[in-house]
Amino acid sequence: MTKFVFVTGGVVSGIGKGIINASIGRLLKNRGYKLALIKIDPYVNVDAGLMSPLQHGEVYVTDDGTETDMDLGHYERFVDVDLSRLSSITTGQIYGEVIQNERHGDAYLGATVQIIPHITDEIKSRIKQCADYHQADICLIEIGGTVGDIEGQPFLEAIRQMRHDEGESNVCYVHLTLIPYLGTIGELKTKPTQHSVQELRRVGIHPDILVCRAPHPLTDDIKQKISLFCDVPVSNVIDAHDVEGTLYQIPLLIEEQGIAELITDKLGLERRPSGNGEWLEMVRRINAPNRRLRIAMVGKYMDLHDCYLSVTEALYHGGVANDAAVDIVYVDSEAIEAEGPEKLLSEVDGILVPGGFGDRGIEGKIAAIGYAREQGIPFLGLCLGLQTAVIEFARSLCGCERANSKEFDDATACPVIVKLEELEGVEALGGTMRLGAYPCMLKPGSLAARLYDADEVSERHRHRYEVNNAYRDRLEEAGLVFSGTSPAGDLVEIIELPDHPFFIASQFHPEFKSRPNRAHPLFAGLVNAALETQRKA
Repeated sequence: MTKFVFVTGGVVSGIGKGIINASIGRLLKNRGYKLALIKIDPYVNVDAGLMSPLQHGEVYVTDDGTETDMDLGHYERFVDVDLSRLSSITTGQIYGEVIQNERHGDAYLGATVQIIPHITDEIKSRIKQCADYHQADICLIEIGGTVGDIEGQPFLEAIRQMRHDEGESNVCYVHLTLIPYLGTIGELKTKPTQHSVQELRRVGIHPDILVCRAPHPLTDDIKQKISLFCDVPVSNVIDAHDVEGTLYQIPLLIEEQGIAELITDKLGLERRPSGNGEWLEMVRRINAPNRRLRIAMVGKYMDLHDCYLSVTEALYHGGVANDAAVDIVYVDSEAIEAEGPEKLLSEVDGILVPGGFGDRGIEGKIAAIGYAREQGIPFLGLCLGLQTAVIEFARSLCGCERANSKEFDDATACPVIVKLEELEGVEALGGTMRLGAYPCMLKPGSLAARLYDADEVSERHRHRYEVNNAYRDRLEEAGLVFSGTSPAGDLVEIIELPDHPFFIASQFHPEFKSRPNRAHPLFAGLVNAALETQRKA
């Protein structure tokens, strides 16, 4: 029988519910428990696909093509699991399904359709469907937003009901809250946490464990005060203060305070050895690297670094694989348009151009890629990074001075990038891309084949445009190598330049499959090449 752990948040949003849920998942997985993980987002969008990354961070994509909240990326990286659409639940999905059932006519037997029981039943059904699919011992569910938000009320009611449905010993409530520090008086304040727990108890949920985010460690007096006013044993007040260094220390921080045993005891499960040895060694390597290097990430959403969260983490993973610390230099591509690439990129050891949509900042990305190609700086392009690399190559080495993508210039005389054939005439934007995992065949002897040490790989996609096959011969004659293609050979997946220290780009998003203890080959290769270039310099 599956046990359920619900993680809620209070006081303010953005205090790390996803990291805490992922950290608990890592500790339980290390103990040999089989897990399912779910993120519930109370927004009315069906998925995260059409949300601005500047408002909500990156869109994370699973193997089955689901566009999700970035917290699923935390889950996959920390717990090293591959999730699916069942792990992402939104208000839009729930209400859409219930309304569709009502319109069908026979689903509710003529009843008046209401929040309780119909909406809450649909929420519970989806949670249990995910747990059953994974045959999970424990299902970890994060409720997005903050306790007290009006849009989150049906979800809180649903998880309250699950304690009644599943039994007291099969449900554990973990509440993450903020302990702010008032610098003017030099004191941590517990009152917001007290109010947050009161709000949670108003809807019938009494937290079993409190995880307290704070800028400084909690004193014993603070823990005692929280315990008294929130009616939680002091042993169940977990200090999750800010740490210097990597996020991957968080599981170890809360492990020291016994959170895994608190959860397994509450759920009536046996205590097992922690099994954290590999994770401890990985964190040690992250915190004590032998070398450092600078990688420039040239993008267009630099006002919020969470827009490129998976890329950022994948670069760090590449550093771990090479026993090196990666200092990421975030460079706005529009700044390159204004100031030129040499001023902003001359002191970096490598250049990465990530994905994106729209024509803003495109010329800056193209200029950065040209600079990397001409100066012999190791380069990795991702999705739009591949497309802009093809545009730059066509302009510089194929005599196509006006080469462009049909996305940016529909009237271009040299459309080296065009919309996917199956999307011609499709106007709707939601879910109408090449999404999810597809196979890629690697050219024997190529850089890509050497990095992967394989002939075929599977990678995740999120794009509407591709290399125009009408220009492939011309590009190849000029020296561009198509080292990865779809099995039928009709879709370019990877390009590279053989006469360059490291120049490779993928149409897919390799960052989604990178793990801290298992770096993606393309990122590990970029960091290795940058270190070699640095050594020679």
